[in-house]
Amino acid sequence: MTYDLSQELDRSRFTARCDCLIKKGVVVDLTEHTFRSSSQNRYVHLLIGLVALEIGESAEYVKVNYFKRMVNPDIFIVTTDDRFLGKVETLRSSADLTKEEMSVAIDRFKTWGRLQGWVMPDPGDAEILRQIEIELCRQQRYV
Repeated sequence: MTYDLSQELDRSRFTARCDCLIKKGVVVDLTEHTFRSSSQNRYVHLLIGLVALEIGESAEYVKVNYFKRMVNPDIFIVTTDDRFLGKVETLRSSADLTKEEMSVAIDRFKTWGRLQGWVMPDPGDAEILRQIEIELCRQQRYV
């Protein structure tokens, strides 16, 4: 169960759940979940768009097939057992990633892109990122 402890209702639910688990004397794993930031989201979409422009594919195609499936399969591909279909592969949404997972995924994608000979700017390369954004707007119907 996930609780947003900045919300009063979730804090009270969390406390009640903890009290119940304490009474049972069970073993628990408490993990802090930090979602990716909006700046990471903007940045990764610019990188994906850049690759889409480079190879002439849609940004969605690049995101699914290169960013998720090829470069970061351990982060995005989830295999489950379906009683009728057997093993089924699905892709996690990038919205479900933590900041740390997204950082790893972005770093791998940049490394892969650089190995292809493309300029993969860092987050601080504001002018290059601005130019990518402008070009993506110009090519919006194709990407």
